[in-house]
Formats: sequence, C-alpha cells, structure tokens
Amino acid sequence: MNVAANVEGKHILITGGGSGIGAASATVLCARGAIVGVADVNEENANALVAELQAAGGKAYAVTVDVTNPEQVKAMFESALSQVEKIDVIINNAGIDHFPAPMTDVDDEMFMKNIQVNLAGVWYCMKNALKHMTATGGGHIINVASVAGLRSAPMISAYSASKHGVIGLTKSAAVEYARANIRINAVCPSFVDTPMVQGVLSKLDERGQKGLVAANPMKRLGKPEEIANAIAWLCSDESSFMTGQSVVLDGGMLA
Repeated sequence: MNVAANVEGKHILITGGGSGIGAASATVLCARGAIVGVADVNEENANALVAELQAAGGKAYAVTVDVTNPEQVKAMFESALSQVEKIDVIINNAGIDHFPAPMTDVDDEMFMKNIQVNLAGVWYCMKNALKHMTATGGGHIINVASVAGLRSAPMISAYSASKHGVIGLTKSAAVEYARANIRINAVCPSFVDTPMVQGVLSKLDERGQKGLVAANPMKRLGKPEEIANAIAWLCSDESSFMTGQSVVLDGGMLA
C-alpha cells in the first residue's frame, strides 16, 4: 500500500519552482503523479527542471513569470490553464531575502523589493487563483512564508515584515473563502539548505555561519525535500479539514 500523500492527477502550479523548496516540491509532486507547472522568473532554471522531470516520466511544463508584475501573473495563469483546464493547487513560493543588517542600514529600495516579491507577488497570485477556484468549485492555495513571519527576526526586518504579511493574507483569505471550498494555508520553514540561504551564508564569516546553524535546536539546516514532503501532504486530500493554518517546519526553533 502506498502511504505517501496522494496527489495523482492533481494540477499544481508552483511559483519560484525552478530552485530550492519550489524545485524540491515539483520533484516530489511529479513523482507522486501530479501535473506540475514550474513557474519561475529564471526561464533557464524552469526549463532545465522540467526537462529532468519529464525525463523521469513526470508530467510537467514551464512558465516564465515575474510575480511582481500583475500582467505577467495573469499570463501565467492563462498559460497554466492552456495545459490543463483546472488548477487544483497553487504553491506561492517565489521569494527573496536580504543580507542581515540593522533596520537603519537596510535601504528603502531593498525593503520595497522584499515587499513586492514576497508579499505583493503572493497577493497577485492569490487574487487570480481565487477568481479561478471560485468559478471552478474550489481548490487549495499554499503560501510559503517563514518562521520569520511568526516571531521577531532581528537583522532581517524587511524580510520578516513581508512574511508576517503573507501569514495575515493567508488567515484572512482562508476565512473569507472557506464556504467556497477553497482552502488556504501557509508553510513556515526556518533556514533551509537552498541557494537563497547559501547566498546568505556565503556573505557571513565562519563564526556567523556556525552561529546561524547553531541557533537551531537540531543544529542543522532544513532540507528542501523535508519541506516538500510537508507541502505534498497539504496538496493531498488528507489535509481537507485544514485551512488558515501555518505549518511550522523549523527544527524546534519556535518550541
């Protein structure tokens, strides 16, 4: 008996799908029989991953999108719906961070960029998804937030503000659309071994790198596939009574 969360035949669209948690999720979901749309601002990454997934026997397609552009988000949905006429799940995973620094040292442009990608990008994707899912009888929206959206996050204030906003959107929209058979949840990882986190680590000295890892009770970074497996469960009907929740995967940081 296959005890893994069943997503066979589901059409799942993933933003930021070309690397990190998005790519790991696409890989897990494809292996379990989902039809996966890999949407990414980096066209090369998206196409390369889709080629790998298809070579492994999976059903996948690539879409290029800048989630800060409402017209490109609309076009992404149109492209996805030209592949399969209904989207069952969208995973809003596209995101950026900024180098750790005191708030007064983070320039306004970087603050706005974090808000535009991490929060406004989710807003645009959610609005399009909600319109589609309301018209087609329901669906599931999964927003990738962060433990930095649930607690204080000194030195990454702009990133933290954007992720708090994502959790607020998740909770509010979940209640608004519960009767429409649309579920909306957030996933909140701590530091995960992705290209984005490796970029942060590369800018820290050895002491800073060790300190970041040591701050986690499990004394390690999360693995992308660990987050992907939780996302796969959320994508399945096994999570059918869950909405408006933040699923924390943090190695015990919030305990």
